[in-house]
Amino acid sequence: MPAHLLFVEDDPLIRRALAEGLRAKGHRVREADGVGAAKASLSNETYDLVVTDWRLPDGSGFDVMADLDAIQPGIPVIVVTGHASVELAVEAMRRGAFTYVEKPVDTDALDAHVQKALETGDLRRENRRLRRLTEPGTGADGVLGTSPVAVALRDQVRRIAASPARAVLLEGESGSGKGLVARAIHAESSRAGRPFVSITCSAVPEALLESELFGHEAGAFTDARRRKMGLLEAAEGGTLFLDEIGDMGAAIQAKLLGVLEERRFRRVGGLREIDVDVRIISATHRDLRALLQAGRFREDLLYRLRVVPLRIAPLRERLEDVPLLARRFAADLAAEWGRPTLALTEAALATLTRRPWPGNVRELRNVVERAVILARQDVIDAGDVSEDGDARTPIGEGFVLPMEGVRVEELMDDLVRQAMKRTDGNQSAAARLVGLSRDQLRYRLQRLGLLGKSGTEASSA
Repeated sequence: MPAHLLFVEDDPLIRRALAEGLRAKGHRVREADGVGAAKASLSNETYDLVVTDWRLPDGSGFDVMADLDAIQPGIPVIVVTGHASVELAVEAMRRGAFTYVEKPVDTDALDAHVQKALETGDLRRENRRLRRLTEPGTGADGVLGTSPVAVALRDQVRRIAASPARAVLLEGESGSGKGLVARAIHAESSRAGRPFVSITCSAVPEALLESELFGHEAGAFTDARRRKMGLLEAAEGGTLFLDEIGDMGAAIQAKLLGVLEERRFRRVGGLREIDVDVRIISATHRDLRALLQAGRFREDLLYRLRVVPLRIAPLRERLEDVPLLARRFAADLAAEWGRPTLALTEAALATLTRRPWPGNVRELRNVVERAVILARQDVIDAGDVSEDGDARTPIGEGFVLPMEGVRVEELMDDLVRQAMKRTDGNQSAAARLVGLSRDQLRYRLQRLGLLGKSGTEASSA
């Protein structure tokens, strides 16, 4: 089977001869003459296998393996050397090399080792995929619910994952679980042993999105000081999840269409075509047909993305799943914060099931999260999850501005102290209580002297 290889060898004659021989076998081969060049290449391209000499001018093959393990873990390695010894062979295998080959080696012999390494790599990835599917909450089983809608969705996830489809479009309201479904499709597929890479298109300025997706060459623009590998390359062999694709600009839409049609692309400022094998799962809460009519989305790209469309139903269409979801969220959140699992009373579950959930599963999780944080007993009751549950908090619609006014910064500092006390110092939970990001909360804690320079809570003693 053809593959994308990195060949590391300092002798130019040996390197070129073997690299050309491997190319003649159908492989794509990138050459490097030392550890530094190999590390740079690993940082900018994704490989199926690495062949490396042991003795290199700036290190050893073991240094290449260490860099590979840090940058692209799990890739098979073949060590080649003219300085054979039993100790070296044992050490190479102990460090994770697939095999150890003595020089001189001809192209046919090396290709035979390459083919075996690739087959073994495929088996390892399949084993990781199967192990991942046995873990709770992974794959299609992570799509919780007993309603007909949830059962049908799990079946669709499995069928799509098993298909060769390279483009899947998830359509559904915000908070309906499109990201969860994308990960489930990846985990169920033969690509599960490869990367799952995601980006929210609406969260990245259009000027930067192209570089994030496709990478760039050094000097492509003012701040491009070095070559950068894009997310498409990082997802090689796996899945790229493009959330909120309706916010993607026209120029990037055209370039993405080229990837779907040709399975290749160029980095920003680059001349070389880069082949890529990825499944692209895109998601949107927008009506792409309406954007098409408004001239804001390409018709040809929409057809390419909708090879396999999948609608994610809003929570109001499967309210019978609310109790199961609420119990799971309560258990997970309690475990995350190190407190006993809180049972939800029948009254609480009935209250949750009656709500319309415009924010879908995300809103349900937030409501349960607030209830877990604020719970003073060992159960969550109807009042803890009611729509007016915020009345228990010290500010909101019921807050009365004092006649003498208020210093907002001092009030916020006081609320941060209260939130930290109420959550037993859990910064993530406290940040949610006062509507701050975790970084904003940590800034205030540090300014108040409640957080040391190392990022840990300062002693109150």
